[in-house]
Amino acid sequence: MRRYRRLRLLAYSLGAAAFVLAFFHRVAPGTIAADLRAQFQASATMLGFIAAFYFYPYAAMQLPSGVLADGVGPRRLFTGGCLVAGAGSLVFALAPDAVWLLAGRALVGLGVAVVFVSVLKLIASWFGEREFATWVGVLQLVGNLGATLGAWPLAWLVARISWRDVFVGTGLISLALAACTWFWVRDTPAEAGLRKPGEAPGALQARAKQGDWLRGLARVAASRQTWLAFLVLFGLVGSYMTFSGLWAVPYLTEALGMSRELATLHVTVMILGFAFGAPVAGLVSDRIGLRLPPLRILGILYLACWLPWVMGWPLPIWASMAVFVGMGIGIAGSVTSWAIAKENNPPALSGTATSLVNGGGFLAVALLQPAVGWVIDRSAGAPALEAYRAAAALLAAFALTGVAATFALRETRCRNLASDLR
Repeated sequence: MRRYRRLRLLAYSLGAAAFVLAFFHRVAPGTIAADLRAQFQASATMLGFIAAFYFYPYAAMQLPSGVLADGVGPRRLFTGGCLVAGAGSLVFALAPDAVWLLAGRALVGLGVAVVFVSVLKLIASWFGEREFATWVGVLQLVGNLGATLGAWPLAWLVARISWRDVFVGTGLISLALAACTWFWVRDTPAEAGLRKPGEAPGALQARAKQGDWLRGLARVAASRQTWLAFLVLFGLVGSYMTFSGLWAVPYLTEALGMSRELATLHVTVMILGFAFGAPVAGLVSDRIGLRLPPLRILGILYLACWLPWVMGWPLPIWASMAVFVGMGIGIAGSVTSWAIAKENNPPALSGTATSLVNGGGFLAVALLQPAVGWVIDRSAGAPALEAYRAAAALLAAFALTGVAATFALRETRCRNLASDLR
């Protein structure tokens, strides 16, 4: 049992470390937006595309990542992803023009696209059903700490050294993680000569032999609940990551006149709200045996926090900080969406199900990053606040869509409904 716990903690820790870098890369463009505009003469639309080029391959790779995680296993997938992400970070750091920036962002997005689904597959293999949402919540906590590194700490760092040096460092860390994952991680307890507590002998091997990937994908895609969970993340996580990853800092600096340090501090406290709210939401869900109450209540809180930015209210600093914290806490309820996807599909297809659902948020970000830039550029000549209010209204509409979808989902009561039916 001691070796079992040590190996699952090692696999989880390496996955969480890679997740930290993935979150850092999501948020970093917003912090260095002024540097990119100055060095590459980028318009708001171009800046949106630079940020979004991370999300295009990320969104496109979600479904293949799930299929590969179920097929070749998360260890191989993880290692390859870290290698590609490391190369992309180095390309971004050394980019001589905007084309190379786009290429670097695309490679980073392609590499880190496999991280979250791989960790979810490892959690499903090494942890129990009533532990899943808790450990996904902890993963969000750790990942969001990486996002905080891409906000105020990055702003502090680039005031002292070049942003290029920072991305060289992250590239080298990714390559080191690839080596550690290859040598130390095992896909399942069975591969390490162990058995998952409470599981019958041969169960893991039997799951590995079920069906081919196309039939599995068809079964996951045929579930209405899968697509509703997809829509939840499309609206909630898509609007959140678009705002936190790029447009929150320009909104606060250009429309409200804050300094970059104060603006990135707002983003930092929002990310911390998400970081510490996610494990609590997951733990509460596992303890009460229900998925939907945390998702719905916190989703409504997140939606309500968009009102000041849509209206353009001039809030005192303490109030604007409180709203940003509320947005972070509100989005934390989304951690149960992946559990809902997993519990509405067979255990052998957990990678495919969670990856398909996870793609919703990143598809939305890929669409929204440049769309928000276009809305802002289209409002050229108007007061900056009016342009950003229009952009916030677009993001709030997506958030409303996500909240509405939560009320159509079916409660799983923390058990796998596909297994119950069988």
